[in-house]
Amino acid sequence: MSHEPKVPDPKPVRFDPSGPLAGALVPPPDKSISHRAAIIGAMAEGQTVVENFLDSDDTRSTLAAVAGLGAMVTPEPLDTVADRIVIDGVGPTGPKSLGRIDVGNAGTLLRLLPGWLAGWEGGLWRMDGDDSIRSRPVDRIAEPLSMMGARIEVTDGRFPPIRIDGERLHGIEYEMPVASAQVKSCLLLAGLRADGPTTVIEPHPTRDHTERMLEAAGAGIEREGPRVTVLPGNGLALESVSVPADISSAAFFIVAALIIPDSRIVLEGVGINPTRTGVIEILSRMGARIEVEAAGSSGGEPIGRIEARSSDLAPVEVGGAEIPLAIDELPLIALAAAFAHGRTVIRDADELRKKESDRIATVVEALVSVGASAEATDDGMVVEGAGSIRGGEIDSHGDHRIAMLGAIAGLASMEGVAVGDFEAASVSYPRFEDDLESLLAVGR
Repeated sequence: MSHEPKVPDPKPVRFDPSGPLAGALVPPPDKSISHRAAIIGAMAEGQTVVENFLDSDDTRSTLAAVAGLGAMVTPEPLDTVADRIVIDGVGPTGPKSLGRIDVGNAGTLLRLLPGWLAGWEGGLWRMDGDDSIRSRPVDRIAEPLSMMGARIEVTDGRFPPIRIDGERLHGIEYEMPVASAQVKSCLLLAGLRADGPTTVIEPHPTRDHTERMLEAAGAGIEREGPRVTVLPGNGLALESVSVPADISSAAFFIVAALIIPDSRIVLEGVGINPTRTGVIEILSRMGARIEVEAAGSSGGEPIGRIEARSSDLAPVEVGGAEIPLAIDELPLIALAAAFAHGRTVIRDADELRKKESDRIATVVEALVSVGASAEATDDGMVVEGAGSIRGGEIDSHGDHRIAMLGAIAGLASMEGVAVGDFEAASVSYPRFEDDLESLLAVGR
């Protein structure tokens, strides 16, 4: 399957009020871990087998990128992607120079890959993507990489396209001004080629998939409080990764079960890494009936079984250290808040403005357009929950999470919701409609 431009939906996709959700489901594989497995597998020496790899537009962009850089990917990334991916990494020979790397709409690829490339002296790479990606700031990786000695040029001092000229790197200690797993991951990858240790200091904990995977591949990783250090010099050999189900994808069904009466669903094999479960903790504070049962591990990541039931929700305040642990799920917290009774405040979340869309603006626009009371603030939003929403129309603005939020809103609304550019959901969850229908079918 090639990266052909998407043809916009000829008309919005409509989601009408539904009966309860019921039954069990295994959500799709974790997107964050799939990206990292492809990149670190390509960096490593020898063969890496990735089981349960996510097949989506974003992850296909990553497979195509690492194949262009010299890794051998089986099956070929432009063919149908299988659940099982085999990557023969480039190892100590390093990545090939490449005139243009197309990241598509994959922000994780955009921000992690420069960390691998920057330290390979003599190499030259240019990274670009779609119109949306050109609005995603990359100065947050360019500045610390430059401090390490990298030669990296970005557009207007802030945006893609990016030019990277490989240079010898120096280890640094970098205190991140904003908590970001992508920035942390980029610097840890770059630190593998530096002439000394590289330490990243986080203002708040963020997802730690990169540290876990690098450690599994043989890298020297040291953790002390908010400090994460990578030691240079160790060759990587990842061998195998089994990707758990994605809690960010599971969250759509969890929230649907909470706000649609008489619902009860079970989600199996979901990654419950504590740096990713902020959404569960926030919803539980709202009174959500959610039970999490540990069920071992997969690829070094804890997994579990999550049960969610329809619930009477209360308003909540969200901010501070819990924001990085639920950054991708905050739009769903806002939707759940519309079904609570009272004022929910989300703050310290200006990072939402730097996603596939300005998610503060697009979430507030979406909620207001379906009859909820919501207002944007500089760093978040305020939602006045009334226990229900009327329905209406939502424009996804090409953002996969807004598209799927619109679908859930429609099922829980009084009059239904029409979602414009629903096709955007395929960026992370191509089978979303089918899985949603399977839970509706059991509940009928």
